[in-house]
Amino acid sequence: MSSVRSGNQGKRRLVVESVTLGLGYSAVLVWIGSAFVGSFGDFNDAYPYWPAIPHLRTDTAGFFAFAIAAVCLVVSRYLQLGRRNGAPAEPAAGPRPARVLAVQAVADVAVLLGTGLVIYLSVNGAMHPWTLPVQLTHLLPWPSEGTVRVIALAICLVAVATRRYLRATATRPARPAPVPEKAGVAA
Repeated sequence: MSSVRSGNQGKRRLVVESVTLGLGYSAVLVWIGSAFVGSFGDFNDAYPYWPAIPHLRTDTAGFFAFAIAAVCLVVSRYLQLGRRNGAPAEPAAGPRPARVLAVQAVADVAVLLGTGLVIYLSVNGAMHPWTLPVQLTHLLPWPSEGTVRVIALAICLVAVATRRYLRATATRPARPAPVPEKAGVAA
């Protein structure tokens, strides 16, 4: 009975993992589209992202999409790491604690989104250098685009280092024992 429950729970967790990955990926695409409008548009982000929702500005849609992407991708990555954590491990160590998986999930997503932010703000700085000292979004009075670019660089530094360390210290799934070849067998 417990194997049926754990099997159903595993399938539900996989569905949540998959849906949050899909939602996070789509949110990244919304953010990228909004970033392109901000970098290459006519400097009027007040246009609606989608005419069916006329009051949702393109820059506002990008802001919310980035936040949604961060949450969904961390949840999806955490569930993926947890699922992989149950694989048979080499005898050196057992499964990793949930907090370590959470840190790795955050680091994995921070690398992706931090890199995207640096690229976007760098392109935006090349296209509209006068906007670097301006606040990043109309939703918040601080920080400026230039400050966020430096913060994103620092996040990438810490996240890449954390990722490398955690991946290097992770247990590896056990390898199957090699099958010995039979010597002296004639065909």
